[in-house]
Amino acid sequence: MTLAGTLAAAEAAAPVESVDVVARMLKEHLGAASVSFLITDFTGSSVVRLGAAGSVETDEPAQRITLRGTVYDDVIRTQRPSVEHEGEDEGTPVRIVAPVTNRGDAIGLLELFLPTAPDAEVMREIGETAHALAYIVIANRSFTDVYQWGRRTTPLSLAAEIQHRLLPASLACEAAQFAVAGALEPADHVGGDTFDYVIDRDTVQLSVTDAMGHDVRAALLATLVVGALRRARRAGADLVEQARQADQAMQDHGRQGYVTGQLLRISLLDGRAEFINAGHPWPLRMRDGEVQQIVPQVDLPFGIQPSQTYRAQSLDLRPGDRLVMLTDGMLERNVKSLDLPDLIVRTRALHPREAARTLIGAIVDASHGHLKDDATVMCLDWHGAGRSRRDAATGADLTNASQPSGTGRTAPGR
Repeated sequence: MTLAGTLAAAEAAAPVESVDVVARMLKEHLGAASVSFLITDFTGSSVVRLGAAGSVETDEPAQRITLRGTVYDDVIRTQRPSVEHEGEDEGTPVRIVAPVTNRGDAIGLLELFLPTAPDAEVMREIGETAHALAYIVIANRSFTDVYQWGRRTTPLSLAAEIQHRLLPASLACEAAQFAVAGALEPADHVGGDTFDYVIDRDTVQLSVTDAMGHDVRAALLATLVVGALRRARRAGADLVEQARQADQAMQDHGRQGYVTGQLLRISLLDGRAEFINAGHPWPLRMRDGEVQQIVPQVDLPFGIQPSQTYRAQSLDLRPGDRLVMLTDGMLERNVKSLDLPDLIVRTRALHPREAARTLIGAIVDASHGHLKDDATVMCLDWHGAGRSRRDAATGADLTNASQPSGTGRTAPGR
């Protein structure tokens, strides 16, 4: 069984059957007693065992498995497969859990039970199959709602549905020069937070926005700004023009609302970085284990004043820096007791994907599970423009001998 063969077989199947095809191949080729795909839910705090395609037609809710303290959590965090006997006897089935991840986006997990312990060759095949499964899910999720269904452990409101559709398809990404990840936790009455990123030939661009208000009105304002930013960006506009068009869209259609935002653009050729702050909370930068708030020139939010001028300002970003952009939901009064800079330092060994989730999780815990405003964070690790030789075939190689084992920074991000 080869990576190409797995992809070809899955491609020949219907979108809703592609995961089943992979499961059958593993059962036939490796003699697996059972094979499961577990998909991460929207929060990133749990996984959902995705059953046969027909199961989505039932009225049963998705069965959620909380990640914290489980082998699934360890595998996602470290990106290393787990192999363990299900009992004390040598003849008991062996459970293998492998990460299903593409360029840092932890899509889910592949779990299978084998009659005997796998050798190195079998583990290589399982790893290749898990990686192929990531591509299969990415290729098929635009054709079916099966994967969306699997990620929803609770029904989404209309506002939350709109909000989630504004987010990038992959919440994390790795490249030779950087790793970036975002996380969003909606409030009880959804606000208008969004985040976005894109990699061009020579740049990576990020944005975090927060629309005023709650529920559908905020989601519609967010849609307006994100749409305007993407339209300008895809036309090749610089940051100032992107901001101008977002503001103009709000002037024309925002109906007296406003949206705060922060836009960031980094050259992948020389590392020069610039950003615009439109009335948004200031970013935090960790360098050499110390967190510093970046104090920018602050322009008005989008939609406040006609013909507003926006200023692109330089950002000092060096290899090894971690940049954290957030929304004001991370700074609400009910979480004032949380030392955010200290938490950023304490999570410095984690991959940005896990760091972002940890930060969001701490905010949710401090709010006793009930947020008054959306909480959103983007975490960017900058490796440097001269890192084109880093292993980024399946995600940047994050191996770092100086990091302690088991922190999530000691294995390739796939």
